[in-house]
Amino acid sequence: MKIYTGFGDAGKTSLWGGKTVDKDHLRVSVYGTLDELNSYCGLLASKTSDKILIPKLYRIQNELFSLSSEIAASDSIRAQKLTSLISHKEIKRLEQEMDIWSDGMPPLKQFILPGGSENAALAHLSRTICRRAERELVALTKKEKIRSECLVYLNRLSDWFFLLARYLNTLADVEDVIWEGRH
Repeated sequence: MKIYTGFGDAGKTSLWGGKTVDKDHLRVSVYGTLDELNSYCGLLASKTSDKILIPKLYRIQNELFSLSSEIAASDSIRAQKLTSLISHKEIKRLEQEMDIWSDGMPPLKQFILPGGSENAALAHLSRTICRRAERELVALTKKEKIRSECLVYLNRLSDWFFLLARYLNTLADVEDVIWEGRH
């Protein structure tokens, strides 16, 4: 099977359901950023040795794929074909995991810089990509109807990646990098 079709050579692509749009269409930007986030999540999963964390990262990857599918699909396809939509259940799970991680860490009293351990830096990078996806999704919601759970999920997920970075620094016995401001 050939992966290339030549269809996109003129800067066009098809949404799930057949609608043709420009490759810079807002929907394409959102699911492209979600794909980028998914890739970094996979990189982080490949770098960590924490056996409890790896399945959580794979779960996040699956959820991101479901979210991407929803964003890429037309309303009729979403109604007919999508069976794995992000719901309050996934949002609640993120919150529960963040609460567990927070309970095991000292409270933040200052801003921190992205970094510390390599894995924490990857989690911070994932957080920033997630925030970009969230901003793009906000822009899309101003033009098209998107379920509110999608936006809430991305907002929560960026917080999840922030706390994951702190958790990974704790696991690696590396302190968070404190922002010192201007001297």
